[in-house]
Amino acid sequence: MGNKPVVVGISGASGSMMASATIDCMLSNGIPVAATASSAARMVWKDEMDESFGESLERWDDSGIFSYYAVGDLAAPISSGTFVTRGMVVVPCSMGTVAAIDQGLADNLIRRVADVCIKEKRRLVLVPRETPLNAIHLENLASLARLGVTVLPPHPAFYLNPSSINDVVEFVVQRILLALELIDELPGKLTYSGHSS
Repeated sequence: MGNKPVVVGISGASGSMMASATIDCMLSNGIPVAATASSAARMVWKDEMDESFGESLERWDDSGIFSYYAVGDLAAPISSGTFVTRGMVVVPCSMGTVAAIDQGLADNLIRRVADVCIKEKRRLVLVPRETPLNAIHLENLASLARLGVTVLPPHPAFYLNPSSINDVVEFVVQRILLALELIDELPGKLTYSGHSS
């Protein structure tokens, strides 16, 4: 599976830096990535990131192990169960995307690949970004969890004494890699801004 990609879906929820850091980490560790992003994700990216989405795509493409598919490209190879992947993470994951995946609405590439992961019993990790959660959100997330989907809210690891958003993002990315079984365990020692745990 080493040469098979992980699919990274980027929805329109806040938290673009988590998507960027996840892709950066995978590529720097030689893990191929196939990415897709909704139009809303690209709008949020513009508001939250210093680097434009286009600049990020160019930088990732330089790795030689990165591919990008438009969210409306339902003919993309990753949309088919016959195209083997190592699983998928949707980071960040909006509640609209959660609801669509739960109901099997595969009307864009993010939702279609998630649907494929569920039907093919591949790893699927959702990093939901919403607070507070209402009963509809919770029911949708619980329904997906019962199907084997990993629901991984981006909560800070306060016991590691994070002192910046980057510290929190770093921890979340490591949790994503662990949930996708791309690493066997979390690093034994994470150091944040002079703090050790």
